[in-house]
Amino acid sequence: MRTIKLGVKSPEVYYLNELLSKLKYNVLVSDYFGTATDKAVKDFQLKNNLVVDGVVGLKSWSLLLEKSKNGFSVAAKLLSEQDLIDFAKQFNIELAVVKAVNEVESNGKGFLIDGRPKILFEGHIFWKELEKRSINPKTYVNSNTQDILFEKYTKKYYVGGTAEYTRLDKARNLAQDKRFVDAANSSASWGLFQIMGFNAVAIGYKTVEEFVEKMNLNEGEQLKAFGLFLQKNNLIPLLKNKNWASFALKYNGPAYKTNKYDEKLAKAYAKYAKQ
Repeated sequence: MRTIKLGVKSPEVYYLNELLSKLKYNVLVSDYFGTATDKAVKDFQLKNNLVVDGVVGLKSWSLLLEKSKNGFSVAAKLLSEQDLIDFAKQFNIELAVVKAVNEVESNGKGFLIDGRPKILFEGHIFWKELEKRSINPKTYVNSNTQDILFEKYTKKYYVGGTAEYTRLDKARNLAQDKRFVDAANSSASWGLFQIMGFNAVAIGYKTVEEFVEKMNLNEGEQLKAFGLFLQKNNLIPLLKNKNWASFALKYNGPAYKTNKYDEKLAKAYAKYAKQ
C-alpha cells in the first residue's frame, strides 16, 4: 500500500475507507481522502499510539489491517490475468480496453472486505421497480424510508461499502412480500462491473434471485455477466472502436458527463495500452 493523506483520490483510499468503516468510523466509503477520513485516521492513530499526522503510511496500514482482521480471504474469488485475456479473446476486444473498464467501474474490485459483492443501491430505481410490480411506492414513503425510496435520482444517500447493504436490506424488508425482495435486488448494481439487477432476466438469467446468487460466487461470474450485458446491448463494437463517450452514455447513462466517465476510461486505457 502506498502512503496516502488528505486530498488524495485513489483505489487505496477506497480500501482505507472500507477498513475505517469496518472499525465503526463514520466515513463515506469512496476513493477520496476527505476531511471525515482525515479525522478518522487521526483518531485511529491517537488510540493506537502512532504519530497523529493523518498520513497513512506503513505503520498505519499495518495496524489498520491487523485491527480489522476477520479471517476472510478474498483470493479465491478474484479474477486472474488469464481470465481477462480469455474474455478479451472471446469478444475480440483489446485487453487494455477490458482492463480499463474493470478499473474505472469498481476500482478493480468486485467484493468488499467482508466477502460480499460490491453494490450500490439506487432509491429511484427501487421506486420504479415497485411500480413494475403493481406496488404504489408513495404508500411506503416516510421519514424512515427517505434514504431508500425516492422518485428522482440523487447521490445524496450513497454511503458506499458494507453500509450499502444496510440500505438494501431495509428495502428488502420494507414489507413481507417477495416482490419487495426482488425489487430491491433489481435496484442495486452488482460486482466488478456494477451491472444493475433489473438487467438480470434480459441478459439471460432465469430470475434476479439467480443473478444475485451468481454475483456472490466470484469475479469470474461477474465477468460473465458483463459479457452478457455487452452482447445484449450491442456495446462490443463501441469498445472495439474505443468510442468512450458512446459507451459511457449507454453503460452509465447521461450522468457520465458529470462523472467524466469517458475521460477516466480513456486515461485508464492509455495506461494499460503501454504495458
